[in-house]
Amino acid sequence: MKVVQSLYLTPYQRQLLQKNLENNLRPEFRRRIHIILLADAGESQTQICKKLGCSQEAARYWISIAKAGQFYKWNDSPVGRPKIVNEQYIQRLKELVTTSPRDYGYAFERWTAQWLNKHLEKELEIRVSNYHVTRLLKSMGLSTKKKKIS
Repeated sequence: MKVVQSLYLTPYQRQLLQKNLENNLRPEFRRRIHIILLADAGESQTQICKKLGCSQEAARYWISIAKAGQFYKWNDSPVGRPKIVNEQYIQRLKELVTTSPRDYGYAFERWTAQWLNKHLEKELEIRVSNYHVTRLLKSMGLSTKKKKIS
């Protein structure tokens, strides 16, 4: 086993992080741990970015976490944008798209992503883009388009 000169971590902390790499982690969390371990081993920000293909900002942030002795925060920060669409939203979207808009007092016969979005925003106070509504429908195998009969 190769002995690494540690700049910020105790041998136990380094071992703990390496043990976490054995788990089935999201790629973003794995990258955070790798950045901390490489920084601890004396790698520069540029070297880390080249090795891992990460942004300068990400490397700089996680290097500063390592320097501050807060290595344990690798899994504290959420990854990506917060999820605002919940299961209730998905279920309600499914219900709406399979019923007529006229049942809800609208004059038109077919839902559009825009109208589904407006209705759900009013009902559940969750705002997303029309495009996101279309993506959600597609992921559920649903659509606002009329099915073609051949």
